[in-house]
Amino acid sequence: MDGLRFKRALVTGATSGIGFVTARELARMGADVVVHARTQRRGEAARDLIAEQTGTDRVEVLVADFTDLFAVCAAANEYVHRYDRLDILVLNAAVINPQRLISEHGNELTFQVNHLAHFMLWRVLQPLMWASSPSRVVHVSSDAHYAARRGIRFDDLTLRDGWNPFAAYAHSKLAGIMWCYEQARRLAPMGVTCNAVHPGMTGTGLAVRGYGAWGRVIGALSPLTARSVQEAAETVIWLAASPDVEGVTGGYFFNGRHHRSSAASRDEQEQARLWELSRELSGCGCLTCPQ
Repeated sequence: MDGLRFKRALVTGATSGIGFVTARELARMGADVVVHARTQRRGEAARDLIAEQTGTDRVEVLVADFTDLFAVCAAANEYVHRYDRLDILVLNAAVINPQRLISEHGNELTFQVNHLAHFMLWRVLQPLMWASSPSRVVHVSSDAHYAARRGIRFDDLTLRDGWNPFAAYAHSKLAGIMWCYEQARRLAPMGVTCNAVHPGMTGTGLAVRGYGAWGRVIGALSPLTARSVQEAAETVIWLAASPDVEGVTGGYFFNGRHHRSSAASRDEQEQARLWELSRELSGCGCLTCPQ
């Protein structure tokens, strides 16, 4: 199967779970795949396993620790210097932190890793996506965003009031969907589509690591309730690669169908406000950082 031959894809958080399966299947379809990893060791392990399982050697590694925006900017610029195109960008990397942490850039860490780091990565890579159009951006999101009923906390982005692991995760995922919708409107004239997907609850270990004692309960129940990682990745892969959704943009999907996101996520004025704020906060101040 070589439907993606001559296409290049970048998948963030691709060393395990949904990201790994997505990267593997895009490689199986013939794409040249770049695996994003937090460390070189994990990236090389994922690359080698994908090569073993698919028989392709067209898989490479890009290293960036999303807790450090300097590292994200450097990795994005490294991509630009190494490659001349980007047809598919899957924004999958995510964390649930068990305690409230502030990054060296002054951002609540869950918000930075799950949203701002991706925003910065994309800002550097967007000229390649325009040049490679028709191209696609896929945001791996979550129905957890419904829990962010207060919307984006513009007056309290570090969540001093009422922080807990799930609230921080929901807030970051709401930001991702709102960004996706604004991105879709802005990029449509350039031939770049942007869609988000709720993969469903999976046994990836993210919740188990992030929710402490409650996470261990979730982990115990997940074999009974969770979807397999392969099932969870199916819609992500479909949005990234299927001709069925060519030209489709600005959607939120679950199980291959349109899925209605929260009312807060659909507020276009708030989407535009978040876009401008994300531009401001995703700058790391280095000379190569986009303005």
